Amino acid sequence: MKKAYIAAAAALTILTVVTPSLAQDRQPVLTLGRPCLIADYGGNKICIIDEAGKITWQMKAQRPQDVWMLANGNVLFSHIKGVKEVVLKDNSVAWEHKVEGPIEIHACQPLENGLVMIAESGPMRIIEVDRENNIAKEVKLKTNQKRPHGQMRKARKTKAGTYVVGQYADAILREYDGDGNIIREYKQKNAFGASALPNGNLLVSTGDAHSIKELDKDNSIVWEIKENDLPDNPLRFVAGMQRLPNGNTLVCNWGGHGHVGKQPQVFEVTKDKKVVGELYDYKQFSTVSGVCALDIKGDPAKFEILR
Repeated sequence: MKKAYIAAAAALTILTVVTPSLAQDRQPVLTLGRPCLIADYGGNKICIIDEAGKITWQMKAQRPQDVWMLANGNVLFSHIKGVKEVVLKDNSVAWEHKVEGPIEIHACQPLENGLVMIAESGPMRIIEVDRENNIAKEVKLKTNQKRPHGQMRKARKTKAGTYVVGQYADAILREYDGDGNIIREYKQKNAFGASALPNGNLLVSTGDAHSIKELDKDNSIVWEIKENDLPDNPLRFVAGMQRLPNGNTLVCNWGGHGHVGKQPQVFEVTKDKKVVGELYDYKQFSTVSGVCALDIKGDPAKFEILR
């Protein structure tokens, strides 16, 4: 009788675990299915994963947020106190920009002629520096925030020479011209940042406002994913994104602020809001803020990668 009870209890336990998944009729996707660079903000590292989601390269980094594969095969990334370009073969530092004091770096971008755009929270400015760390251009931005951590997240220079900046605590997304004049703004709670698309639209991530938006030139929403639009992928803190040539979007669903371990860290979603790949691995990764697909051809310094 005791053995029969144990067997019955074990069977009941199995049913309890499996049934909810079956009821949701979900077929789990365990990998993004494409090689990617990953900025693991919570795990303090930069990684490369293969199609199966296995780490093939990694390097320590303090609170990394932005990451790029350069045309020369090196990796460029931001960390809280600077920007580094590293050589994959031996992890040597090919170039570095450091900051000290009450300054935070959350965004960087490779530009033509070897320049690198860096967004400095604290001074609240964007600088373009050469490989000798000379400042070739400085653009001062406007904010009401004194605390560096709340000033900026994602910042991007556009092909037109303007700068699109997510001003997180100001609750606004702004576009500045080359002289620092505001030429466009969109009120958005927890504005993380935006990518400029070839058609002039902006692909906007909204941090803890739990949404993804695509805005046209008049700031009208032409495409949107709301917090609970994707089954089993509730939007938490929406961070880095990449629009792929097939129209899909890679999304970093940073799980901090109470949601660590509860949903995939990165997913790929189609225009009709179907999730076709996801990274859900809290053994290898913590909270992911940046992603860059490695099977997409193009030179990011020539605005050929839409991030």
